[in-house]
Amino acid sequence: MEQRTLGRTGRSVGVVGLGAWQLGGDWGSVSEDDALAVLRAAVDAGVTFIDTADVYGDGRSERLIGRLLGERGDDGLVVATKMGRRVEQRPELYNRENFLAWNDRSRENLGVDTLDLVQLHCPPTPVYSDDAVFDALDELVEAGRVRAYGVSVETVEEALTAIARPRVATVQIILNAFRLKPLERVLPAAREAGVGIIARVPLASGLLSGKYDEHTQFDPDDHRNYNRHGEAFDVGETFSGVPFEAGLDAVRDLRGIVGPDVAMAQFALRWIIDQPGVSAVIPGARNADQARSNVAAADLPPLTDEQQAAVQEVYDRRIREHVHHRW
Repeated sequence: MEQRTLGRTGRSVGVVGLGAWQLGGDWGSVSEDDALAVLRAAVDAGVTFIDTADVYGDGRSERLIGRLLGERGDDGLVVATKMGRRVEQRPELYNRENFLAWNDRSRENLGVDTLDLVQLHCPPTPVYSDDAVFDALDELVEAGRVRAYGVSVETVEEALTAIARPRVATVQIILNAFRLKPLERVLPAAREAGVGIIARVPLASGLLSGKYDEHTQFDPDDHRNYNRHGEAFDVGETFSGVPFEAGLDAVRDLRGIVGPDVAMAQFALRWIIDQPGVSAVIPGARNADQARSNVAAADLPPLTDEQQAAVQEVYDRRIREHVHHRW
């Protein structure tokens, strides 16, 4: 798999990683055996970067990854976690005391002394401008608790504020064929600053897999059921903020530019890989076959200029009005 530098971490990672939200919760039930099978299949297929968070299954995702690390040792793996979403979202709770406690818990869950990368998990906007927050993160690095830190953001402006911080190593942002706004300013700014871009929600919560239609039903404990209007967290995390029906229409339009031997999900992942400045894309998977199929996107040839233009045209016609002004 193609290797890229993960921003200011200096670490090299495969361009297709694994997002481990599904292994914790909010996507319907994934058994422990299936979750471990996903992790093992992904690593066996060449994944070297895994992204999780302390809130995914209240630590379940981290603990499962910890089991993988126990089996495989370091094995060249880079594991990123996130912190901050297990408390009420008030800026003052993003403080040194909480960071130390959250860091202790994640290190225990993962079974490591030092975290490769810890990211603030879509905190309230004022947090990005608080010098004390970044002083506390610097302290975690200096104490050997973490090797590097980054942020996960909701908006372009939050990303730009974070990129301006001299020790922010990475920015994780929603980037996919339904979220083109980061291409305008965020990716160029990150490239200039040497900050890595981790592309999350790459398949728009599965919409860009092409497997859904108007009759698709999601489990009650799946955020694609209970968060369609932002009832639990930012609606942009569910279907990238695109109304379900509009997304289905856009996917039908995109099918016409996808080659006959390429899965829709692989096409969508390849589009992200082709964007200058992307360090890694982190699709999730609910089973081992999905994990292997996602990795195969890295082997596809770059999209043609015509395909890139077609993605832009579908976005402008079907999607832009729903998302571009919001994030």
